[in-house]
Amino acid sequence: MDKTGHTAPRRRRGLRWAIGVPLALTITTVLAGGTVLADYTAAASASVPSVPRNAMDAVAAMQPSWNLGNSLDAIPEETSWGNPAATKALFDTIRGQGFRSVRIPVTWSNHQSATAPYTIDPAYLSRVKQVVDWALSDGLYVETNVHHDSWQWIATMTTDHDNVRARFDATWTQIAREFRDEPAKLLFESVNEPSFTNATDAQKTQLLAELNTSFHTIVRQSGGRNATRLLALPTIGCTPDQKLMDDLATTMASLHDPNLVATVHFYGFWPFSVNIAGYTQFNADVQKDMTDVFARIRTTFVAKGIPVYLGEYGLLNYPDYTHPAPIEQGEAFKYFEAVGDQARTNGVTTALWDPFSYLNRATLQWRDPALFAQVKSSWTTRSGTAASDLVFVPKSGPIAARTITLNPNGTTFRGLWLGNRRLVEGRDYTVAGTQLTLTAALLTQVTGDRAYGVNGVLQARFRQGVPWQLSVITYDPPVLSNATGTATSFAVPTQFRGDVLATMEAKYADGSNAGPASWTPYQQFNTAFSPDYAGNAITLTADFLNTVKDNAPVALTFHFWSGATATYHVTKAGSSVTGNAS
Repeated sequence: MDKTGHTAPRRRRGLRWAIGVPLALTITTVLAGGTVLADYTAAASASVPSVPRNAMDAVAAMQPSWNLGNSLDAIPEETSWGNPAATKALFDTIRGQGFRSVRIPVTWSNHQSATAPYTIDPAYLSRVKQVVDWALSDGLYVETNVHHDSWQWIATMTTDHDNVRARFDATWTQIAREFRDEPAKLLFESVNEPSFTNATDAQKTQLLAELNTSFHTIVRQSGGRNATRLLALPTIGCTPDQKLMDDLATTMASLHDPNLVATVHFYGFWPFSVNIAGYTQFNADVQKDMTDVFARIRTTFVAKGIPVYLGEYGLLNYPDYTHPAPIEQGEAFKYFEAVGDQARTNGVTTALWDPFSYLNRATLQWRDPALFAQVKSSWTTRSGTAASDLVFVPKSGPIAARTITLNPNGTTFRGLWLGNRRLVEGRDYTVAGTQLTLTAALLTQVTGDRAYGVNGVLQARFRQGVPWQLSVITYDPPVLSNATGTATSFAVPTQFRGDVLATMEAKYADGSNAGPASWTPYQQFNTAFSPDYAGNAITLTADFLNTVKDNAPVALTFHFWSGATATYHVTKAGSSVTGNAS
């Protein structure tokens, strides 16, 4: 183990590479169809400051990382997907917040001729270089790539092999030439989430190996610092499945190049990441999926001295400030806390995928400072959490004490705070092992006149990490009302009364599942249904209603975070929909 906690890389026989070390080599580049471009002898630059000579150490120095998502990868233009154009101030902010590297995804197809010689618009290439150089000037490592081209045209390689290969080679030839003299802190990634249509698994493996190998050859033969530049190679779909990682490891071994980086993505256990099939909590299944993935990554790559760049991570549908949160905040926080721990434990560098959700690029402020605080803390330490961050108190009747299970995560509980005031153990709360009990007196004080909604926020503080927030909420069971509408516009009138929607079940009278996800009664949040708290309604989407059988009543069961449930019946007849709360 070296001082970074990584297993020292094994010595490799044959040609030795080192970042920033002079090296002469001869490479023959062969394009699809057997055309020889050139025999090229390259000499790497001898002076590349501030970059470790060992690839494992260099990638470790990139932790943590951030994605400039939905910008240069947007289609057709940089601002088409809602973000303002990237600025130098953006990277100043990222650097100031503690990030050490950025991934700058780039989609080239809309700025490139679709026929030979596949010329990239010089103005666009210059813009990409400007953005990359801004990040580099802040001392950040940068990874850039070929991004949505993967599904726009590379995916057709199965049936259009020669044209796709020629375009891919031409694309990387131009990128490599433009960036050949950039500092060693710039990395290239061959292709984002590669996929191939109408292909068998064996064909996909062969096609990706071909692209990765061609990418490697083209970049290395282009000279300058590209002779030893770190190059990131993905699995199919950037998926960390064992077979796919084994296939990538085989390709990497065949290249005999220690300056290679394996790259995969991680968005967690899919049902939890999108809130479907009843996976509303960061439960044992979700946790096991995470630990299994990171264990596979470590065994396949890290333990063998191959660095891993987790080029994207997060949750697929969280956060999204344009829609109601599909994942409850505390459950999401537990996920991010655990990802940080797994990355540190397994020696993986992580790049937060940020399409717009975390950093507001117009104001350069974090949209959810508490979430970012959790993410930032996870880079260096563990934080204590709890079974829930929601404490529900009924609107009327006596208030009882509430007990919550703490998850110390290796740290130590220090006490409970209300604002800046430390609460008194024995009077306001008690602790027995991991059981934290909030007294009736404390809850009575916090809820006050018991107005619906959050009445106050307690903080469970631990010896390290960020405090765990406990929102004290006054509620009554939600009340639903009858309604009529259409298959394209229907909403269930709902008095939420302080409660928060967790999920929805949908079943026909015979017990079979209703909705687009017919394999589970629990439909996908924001895809089949979505709460409108300000509008006092729960919307049933067209995606859901259009799959419902005509004149076949559907029983909907809405599950709320308080533990309350509410049953509702909908019947579709043609384009008309009737809802009944009885």
